[in-house]
Amino acid sequence: MFIIKHKKVFVLVSVVLVALSIGAISFFGLNLGIDFKGGSLTEVEYATVRPDQSVVEADLKNLSLGQALVQPIGDKGYSIKTRAVTDKEHQELVKALGADAKEKSFTSIGPSVGKELARKSLLSFILVSLGIIFWIAYSFRKVSKPVSSWKYGLVAIVTLIHDIMIPVGVFAVLSHIFGVEIDTLFVVAILTVLGLSVSDTIVVFDRIRENIRVGHFKTFEETVGNSISQVYTRSIATSATVIIALLALVFFGPTSTKVFAMMLTAGMFFGTYSSIFLASPLLVFVKNWQKSK
Repeated sequence: MFIIKHKKVFVLVSVVLVALSIGAISFFGLNLGIDFKGGSLTEVEYATVRPDQSVVEADLKNLSLGQALVQPIGDKGYSIKTRAVTDKEHQELVKALGADAKEKSFTSIGPSVGKELARKSLLSFILVSLGIIFWIAYSFRKVSKPVSSWKYGLVAIVTLIHDIMIPVGVFAVLSHIFGVEIDTLFVVAILTVLGLSVSDTIVVFDRIRENIRVGHFKTFEETVGNSISQVYTRSIATSATVIIALLALVFFGPTSTKVFAMMLTAGMFFGTYSSIFLASPLLVFVKNWQKSK
């Protein structure tokens, strides 16, 4: 009951964090990678042994190509994404990789492709959100009192926006300070966070639904508060285990997956917070708002 008793404090924390995130995004913007703003894609394959990714990244730093994204392909190849390069810069890039590297393909990615990718990413988020609302409304159709089933879905979407906006705001700051670029893995991470976050929220909602059905508690507030008490330990323990593994990937993993791992880490942390400290208190606010009408 502690969380429901102090629900205004927890909701206020979320509102402040989302507001700060929106401010960071508006002020700093996001440093888009070549997947969104266009660039060049070079694929090479080594005849013998492929060098470590860190070695390739160090060789490319000596060139004036800005930030390069190096990703392994197969057993002996690498995919290298850079800004748009001239023929001379392209030849210097291949030469810097060593005589053992053989170029398999070279492709220029136009900005129009990036715009199309951004449009599809936004469409994916909208479709996923609508799917979540309809699915939760259907699953909770037998629990229409004191809060309608579709409002469970609406609250879940509010928490999802919370879980996405805060990590994106964090990355806006990182983009400004460290030049971190947003690529397609970032979009994949966002969609993954959506799935993980709604899963955690559904666990709490399902316990609330079950306690409403059996009628062990007198008021809706008591039902929500005790439902949180019954599941929060498991939710935090599960998320903490995943976060520890992701932090290992952040600090010790390859550079190409750091943004992906950092986004998932932030998403898991704030997703766990929202499922316990935001989603359920919002249900109580909705119920009280209905009562006051």
